[in-house]
Amino acid sequence: MNITLPPNYNSLAGALVALFGNSVAIAETDRLSGGDINKAYGLTLTNGKHIFMKANAKQNAPFFTAEAAGLTAIEKTGAIGTPEILCTGTDDGEDVGYSFLLLKYIKSGKQQKNYWQELAQNLAKMHKADTSIYFEGNGKFGFFQDNYIGARPQCNTPCDSWISFFRDNRLAPQFKAADSYFETNDRKLVTKLLDHLEEFLVEPEKPSLLHGDLWSGNVMCGPEGKAMLIDPATYVGHAEADLAMTELFGGFPPEFYEAYREANPLQPGYENRRDLYNLYQLLNHLNLFGPTYLGPVLSIVAEYVG
Repeated sequence: MNITLPPNYNSLAGALVALFGNSVAIAETDRLSGGDINKAYGLTLTNGKHIFMKANAKQNAPFFTAEAAGLTAIEKTGAIGTPEILCTGTDDGEDVGYSFLLLKYIKSGKQQKNYWQELAQNLAKMHKADTSIYFEGNGKFGFFQDNYIGARPQCNTPCDSWISFFRDNRLAPQFKAADSYFETNDRKLVTKLLDHLEEFLVEPEKPSLLHGDLWSGNVMCGPEGKAMLIDPATYVGHAEADLAMTELFGGFPPEFYEAYREANPLQPGYENRRDLYNLYQLLNHLNLFGPTYLGPVLSIVAEYVG
């Protein structure tokens, strides 16, 4: 595996000293809005620098080491911007322990001309980058560690087949977690779908590094007016899965899709596979947020095997 992860510290004060020097501490803390999993803060340091901190319970430190690994992998492609990672860590705190992720503070800017076209071109470049560096041994699809999709764990056990990976590491675990929502006939259709997945999906021409949770809320405009990717659920898979996710919740502007298809032409039949990729995301929402998402899940299952 040819990737170096950011440092991890056992206290916030120790992290600041290691990163900025012995005389540096927090001068001001501002609670920021956004996100429903972690707390977010803007930290002003005594040296005048501003940094961004995510925090969660100490036992949830894997959220941040996984996010750091994903951002590092995306940055490694050199294709698209991500926030600069400073470190991860845990702190016992005065009252209760917590985990943290420190990032360079990014001030949002105004979208430059051709913002969406450039995002598409850069995403296509990321999807075409070498992915062998993310594996310690055999396997073409997956990742060198498990991570999270939202607040739920995401298994990334390496596999040589994309279809097998998507069945065993994506759909099957989510269906199992959601089993209590299904009736007997629903379960029969789920089994039929999983058993015949190769009839609906195709192996990619090459593996691609994916953001993994690519919707508009995980794309921000940086200070130079260019798109940056945040909050990844990174793994190596089929580029179509990222593209499908962009279409699930409102979609990106038409110029994004035109530019992406020009930069990285899709395999024939993508539109027939799109809903199946998004079934994973909807199952995850069902398991996170409840039965509001049951109808869309069953509708997609019926679309393929009903």
